[in-house]
Amino acid sequence: METVSGFSKLSKDQKIDWLKNQISCGDEELNAIKSFWHKDNEVQDKLDDFSENTVGNFILPFGLAPNFIINEKVYTIPMVTEESSVVAAASKSAKFWATRGGFKAKVISTTKSGQVHFKFKGSFEKLKTFFSLKKSSLLTHTEKITANMDKRGGGIKNIELVDKSDQLENYYQLDVKFETCDAMGANFINSVLENLGQNLKFEADEYSNFNRIEKDIDVIMCILSNYTPECIVRVHVECPIQDLGSHGELSALEFANKFHDAIQISKVDTSRAVTHNKGIFNGIDSVVIATGNDFRATSACGHAYAAKDGVYRGLTSCTLDDDIFKFEMTLPLAIGTVGGLTSLHPMSKISMKILGNPCAKDLMSIIATAGLAQNYGAISSLVTTGIQKGHMKMHLLNILNQLNADIKVKEKAILYFSDKVISHASVREFLERQYH
Repeated sequence: METVSGFSKLSKDQKIDWLKNQISCGDEELNAIKSFWHKDNEVQDKLDDFSENTVGNFILPFGLAPNFIINEKVYTIPMVTEESSVVAAASKSAKFWATRGGFKAKVISTTKSGQVHFKFKGSFEKLKTFFSLKKSSLLTHTEKITANMDKRGGGIKNIELVDKSDQLENYYQLDVKFETCDAMGANFINSVLENLGQNLKFEADEYSNFNRIEKDIDVIMCILSNYTPECIVRVHVECPIQDLGSHGELSALEFANKFHDAIQISKVDTSRAVTHNKGIFNGIDSVVIATGNDFRATSACGHAYAAKDGVYRGLTSCTLDDDIFKFEMTLPLAIGTVGGLTSLHPMSKISMKILGNPCAKDLMSIIATAGLAQNYGAISSLVTTGIQKGHMKMHLLNILNQLNADIKVKEKAILYFSDKVISHASVREFLERQYH
């Protein structure tokens, strides 16, 4: 590859021509890129505007997981994922718990936060006095930005001065709490924070009790935090242990005990906890993507929350008290239902319609439920048949496609491997017998 100047100013066709010259690809590869362009030019233009230097679309499967009962309401949950068995596992868990009371979810709080990070070369006591006197003025400066959010019941909830100088010399924060209602609110929060940062410098420069050095507050950055431990949803399922039924050779009680032990292992072993939580986010991320929300932010926040007490732990919990099996999860989840891709992406809008156009709180409950359901399905498999039996059954089609099997041979393979161990080698051997 060679460096290029002015790449962003090239048309999409010109970018593709440049790519063709760089990797010496033929018309087949270029036509493959173009084949994923949306046939509706208006829709494609909108998709192109979501990012930069776009030359095509990368397609992921859009699936449906039906039979979810959440707070006594039935949902079909849209899920976007390429990983085999995710939708199947979620659907299986949903159906299982639909006859046992369904999922119960509750949003505990919806507070988000952001910080103005700055350095101040002076005494903290003088800074505290300054902040106490200028706090209302700083808030007044933000009123034009917050007016519409205030009308919807949101806006700035609180602003505090935080001393971080014991961790980094001269380092302080304005820590700001927000309510953004049905919006994820990233742009709103960042706009407010930048306004606060500008006016913090202005007010300091005008403050007569600061000397020349103290007036020169150095604002490092103004940015929201994707760590939202006060934007919390809790979801659980429960039933009498005997209602779990037998699982293969395991009785209901044996299954419950092994399930409980598996959850406890995720609490004490980091190696297991990472994989445990990754499975939870298989479910969460697929719904976050389907609804046009930021899966990177939700994942980063969730993993940070898993380490909130200084040790990285599994996010779900299980109890077996008074012969009741209870499986639950408390999770920070900052998402939105208005603005951003949720309102722009054609498939995100369809996802929201499938879900009944939920408000942000209801969507938090739905997304968290998908994560808990995914984890229940994974743990159930792990402590009974093992994860690979179901996973490789779903992965069979991927292997067949990789090996270019035709439709008739695919049908034979699915039947043949219905009761057999699946591996790439065994599928290859099967195909060799079919074609030779």
